[in-house]
Amino acid sequence: MHLPSIPPARLLRNLSLALAMLVPGVALAEPSAIYLVRHGEKTSIGKDPGLTPQGQLRAQNIATILHRTGIQAIFSTPTARTLQTAQPLARQLGLQVAQYDPATPKALVDKVKALGGPVLVVGHSNTLPELVRLFGGEPGLDIADDEYDRLYQLTPDANGAVRTVILSSLPAGAGTP
Repeated sequence: MHLPSIPPARLLRNLSLALAMLVPGVALAEPSAIYLVRHGEKTSIGKDPGLTPQGQLRAQNIATILHRTGIQAIFSTPTARTLQTAQPLARQLGLQVAQYDPATPKALVDKVKALGGPVLVVGHSNTLPELVRLFGGEPGLDIADDEYDRLYQLTPDANGAVRTVILSSLPAGAGTP
């Protein structure tokens, strides 16, 4: 079989066109949205406290807010309160909660960026602002010790810029629909 000879200039132009067509596909490898939230209200008992009834309700409210966003992966630190916050959405979506080490935030960011589709990250008041920055977002003011309702939505665009929207989860006393 004889292949036709292609002039080098035409070959280069065709390769450039092929690469240009692939670049948008590469950009799609990043998640379409990254949601970050602090765990719900915690008890003050023990070294690894769980959620209070208000925190459990907030976790359910977060699941209600995010259940139609197409979340494909959920990440949580290994503490009881973060795992309990992630669990209602994981149950609704049939997903396992992947644990991450809050002491190595860059490893989590790299793992999340390699995924396609929206993800949820559940963390702590003292770790979420750094994660938001590492993902390219703007964390806003520090998260107060008594603040549990902040929900970040980070959406990367094709140019690498990240849009940050700070939402609120429903108040702890609000019921779910």
